[in-house]
Amino acid sequence: MRLVIARCQVDYVGRLTAHLPMARRLIMMKSDGSVLVHSDGGSYKPLNWMSPPCWLEERETDSETSQLWVVTNKGGEELRITVEDIELDSKHELGVDPGLVKDGVEAHLQELLAEHIETLGAGYTLIRREYMTAIGPVDILCRDADGATVAVEIKRRGEIDGVEQLTRYLELLNRDPLLAPVAGVFAAQQIKPQAKTLATDRGIRCLTLDYNALRGTESDEFRLF
Repeated sequence: MRLVIARCQVDYVGRLTAHLPMARRLIMMKSDGSVLVHSDGGSYKPLNWMSPPCWLEERETDSETSQLWVVTNKGGEELRITVEDIELDSKHELGVDPGLVKDGVEAHLQELLAEHIETLGAGYTLIRREYMTAIGPVDILCRDADGATVAVEIKRRGEIDGVEQLTRYLELLNRDPLLAPVAGVFAAQQIKPQAKTLATDRGIRCLTLDYNALRGTESDEFRLF
């Protein structure tokens, strides 16, 4: 990763145009090819960026005090960065990232649901937890009473992103003739209405989990939707 702190002006030229006047900013160039321009405010979101695949070219200018960096994507759109007064220009090797680790409650929910797989329905049997795919691990892979494969995505709070994640897993798993057809279950302690609507529209069953009941501290029944 390359980090540059400098005064810069940024112009985005493409389907839309955007302009950032000259100011001190952080320019981040990641090894995946993405380029992001940050200010010291605005939380995590960059002021402007170019997603990969894209290419950075440093071009000469008529000025002796500035440089022009042009980032071009495959669609021909450009992020034109005029750079002055570089204060920091450093490169760092971060190595392979292990990815996001589930929080304790989420991981424990997965463990408990695998131990009590019949919570999903009578006759369900566990194939395995953390079933690895090319795009990441499916929380639980199991079979229903009829022997059909079911993929389960578990969240503490069920939102649209989780439904999208399970959808991607299902698309991939259904390409495997040994597993297809694969149904989906989206399980969480709380499921937002928008996520439930999207899941239902995609044929994914939603299951609201009671953490205490799974742990055996309460006897409340699970609610199926």
